[in-house]
Amino acid sequence: MDDLFGGAAPYYAKHRADHGDAAIDLLAKAFGSRATVLDLGCGPGTVAIPLSERVARVLAVDPAEGMLAEGRKLGAGRPNIRWLAGDSTMLRRLPDFEHVVMGRSFHWMDRGAVLADLDELLPPGGIVALVGPTRDRENLPWEPVTERVREEFGVNGLTARGSFQASGLHHDEVLAGSPFGDLEAQVFAWQRERDMDDVIGLQLSYSYSAPARLGARQDAFVGALRAALTEVNPSGRWVEEVRTQVLLARRP
Repeated sequence: MDDLFGGAAPYYAKHRADHGDAAIDLLAKAFGSRATVLDLGCGPGTVAIPLSERVARVLAVDPAEGMLAEGRKLGAGRPNIRWLAGDSTMLRRLPDFEHVVMGRSFHWMDRGAVLADLDELLPPGGIVALVGPTRDRENLPWEPVTERVREEFGVNGLTARGSFQASGLHHDEVLAGSPFGDLEAQVFAWQRERDMDDVIGLQLSYSYSAPARLGARQDAFVGALRAALTEVNPSGRWVEEVRTQVLLARRP
């Protein structure tokens, strides 16, 4: 995983859209203010940091030290977050937790195996929560241009093992067939404005076009992106329609 996102952590922390206060509030209400929550695949703390203001403790776990370093920096002064190196194969070695939340990390995992482990580890009433984009294709107005440039540089072909493209099953379908088959979903939508540097930084936050994959071609890639984006939109400003789904999965 460190190789997948090599060099991407600062761009991820700065340029990925957050999930919004309403989504975090829904998670916190479901977990309860006294809960210890595992954020599995926490990245730079996109969920862990705001959630830590609303629950007792957060175990923020990620395999990439770069992501953990960004999280520790952004979450400085939050003593109830414990930043730990680890991944979904190490659940039994972690301190006890009552609920688990995962963002975009779930699609990198062996989802069935993770849910089976969580069925053994979570107490009665324990929740598996997913937060992230809806099933619908994300409405990214710059994507036709950025996708073309990524293809030109040969960095557009990485597929996560637990993604719909690889498995044919969406996350809700996997959960429905798991011990956590009682599902509750809510979608939150809002708009976010992005400028040229934000759109370019977003590309460097992705696993398939992270700095480690681009290597010495990063400057050329950024230059090609800037030229192509300017050609189609000289204003250098876009409005992103953000749609975030919170999926709460409980045992029936």
